[in-house]
Amino acid sequence: DCRGRAHGMAEAAPVKVRMGEITAGEARARYAANPVVLLPLGSHEDQGPHAPMGDYLLAERMAERIARRAIAGGTDCVVAPALPFGRADFFAPMPGGIALSTSTFRAVLDDMLAALLRHGFTRIVVLNGHGGNAEPIREATREVWITHRVLVPCFYLWRIAAGLLPGIVGAERAQASLGHGADPLTSLALHLSPEAMRPDLIPPPRTAEPARVLDLPLAGWGALSFEGAEVTVPLDYDVWSPDGIGPGDPRLSSAETGAALAEALTALGARFVAHVAARC
Repeated sequence: DCRGRAHGMAEAAPVKVRMGEITAGEARARYAANPVVLLPLGSHEDQGPHAPMGDYLLAERMAERIARRAIAGGTDCVVAPALPFGRADFFAPMPGGIALSTSTFRAVLDDMLAALLRHGFTRIVVLNGHGGNAEPIREATREVWITHRVLVPCFYLWRIAAGLLPGIVGAERAQASLGHGADPLTSLALHLSPEAMRPDLIPPPRTAEPARVLDLPLAGWGALSFEGAEVTVPLDYDVWSPDGIGPGDPRLSSAETGAALAEALTALGARFVAHVAARC
């Protein structure tokens, strides 16, 4: 009867994946088996006037999806608390933005990795969600390899998603929608956190000529073109794109594209977790 079902057939609670929700008693038992640890990193910066500034939230949600898919496939996996602040690069002028200096970001990342290594975790995967983090991650993980002989790979979420986009929407549409403040993050956010999105704030396409610096055309974020050569300059994003969008068109983004991207990223990430677990 219903009472028997309630007492004898209650569904098991889902396996916890967020390290912050795992109790100390659970941790002592579970961590002894050295599960894969996902370390999500992101940023808190301008993502366009229509999107939440905290892209670390998307990195954290993708990490949880990857961990659950990996567990369903037989590989234990947990998600460390996301570091919400990225290394400072172009976005300092944005009100409310918070970023860390290179030295602080590197020191925090070093301490996070050291804490995990101290407790015997040797299967660590960084899930990066911010371009400015890439170089400090490379330096920190190289130091871990030299000092501890533990290999910590970095799964760069949004770069991988950008590579997956043409297979989902076609090469032409992907080229038109790909860029900061557009895809892949806008489509992913429309799928993963639609309640936080403001598509009504997407600006119309620009009609004015793009800004020039040193009377040279722009070649990208923080770069100029001189006789076909790319020359970098230390200027903030408001010089290149006052609304934080460029070069893609976020009006081409959609929740449907985001759902397909999230599924592809989840499946690929879970397979990578299983690959790491089998070899580390």
